[in-house]
Amino acid sequence: MLDSKIEAALNAHVQHELASAYLYLAMAAHFEAVNLPGSAAWMRRQAREELGHGMKLFEYINARDGRVSLQALAAPPASFASTTDAWKQALANEEKVTGVVGKLYDQAQKAGDHATAAMLQWFVTEQVEEEKTVRSLLAQVEQIGESSSAMFFLDRHLGKGAEEE
Repeated sequence: MLDSKIEAALNAHVQHELASAYLYLAMAAHFEAVNLPGSAAWMRRQAREELGHGMKLFEYINARDGRVSLQALAAPPASFASTTDAWKQALANEEKVTGVVGKLYDQAQKAGDHATAAMLQWFVTEQVEEEKTVRSLLAQVEQIGESSSAMFFLDRHLGKGAEEE
């Protein structure tokens, strides 16, 4: 049985993961609108991954005899100032989620909830990879510049990576 505070924090994190999926879908729509279909495909893949993270938490709460309580999601931005801006927001979002996961992990440890701490270890490790990937992509976008033909090469590469999964 989950402690009520841990349960509330896990439910809040379900919202964070679903909000991340929503943000990535908004970014996918933006990239489609500016003719970067590979970037859009990459963002759609990320949205699916974030939804999967939310479902992992959803299932864990149920497995521990907790009660899932879904919370409202704010609308994500409808557009982004630039390709670089979108990638910067993606990184900021991943860094925010990393902070939330860290606090939740600390909370589980402090409460002596070993099962939740063990489950959250997966999220801690996942966030390292998420930040690394987005940070690398942002650096590439910043290096090549938005109007460069290299942007289209990167976009094609991102699309191929999304197709393989």
